[in-house]
Amino acid sequence: MTEKAKSAPADATDEPREFSSPACSMHELAPLEPVADASGHAYVLYHNPSCSKSRETLALIRASGIQPHIVEYLKRPPSVAELTAIVRKLGIAPLDLVRKKEPVFLEKYAGKTLNDGEWIAAMVADPILIERPILVHGNAAALGRPPENVRQLLAPAVR
Repeated sequence: MTEKAKSAPADATDEPREFSSPACSMHELAPLEPVADASGHAYVLYHNPSCSKSRETLALIRASGIQPHIVEYLKRPPSVAELTAIVRKLGIAPLDLVRKKEPVFLEKYAGKTLNDGEWIAAMVADPILIERPILVHGNAAALGRPPENVRQLLAPAVR
């Protein structure tokens, strides 16, 4: 890597982005474009690299021959609209996507009754509350707990 590339900011926040190629773990300067299947739908993985289940899910997807666009949602939380769409694609209530053992949940939300919009807003404000990993493909999504759950979204030829 050149000195110029090393010193160039990754984005407006000056935080490097991790290159998500299976063969490389260097930093890149521009966001990855989603990888689309034959139908034109991209595979997008909402990922926390510190989470073992998230890493296992990513490995399973890559072993299937798919390179998903990776969104490290703790660094770039989804917007209200994005998270609302993800919850709809998962076919669950927003509360079902909340990590209820997280300290932030116990401190700020335990025992509270919130409506769906308020739970979405809470997860956007505190993205550590979002259960992970989530694979989105077209109009469907799957929660990778256990990691094998994402197989339902993989192309039939690679299941």
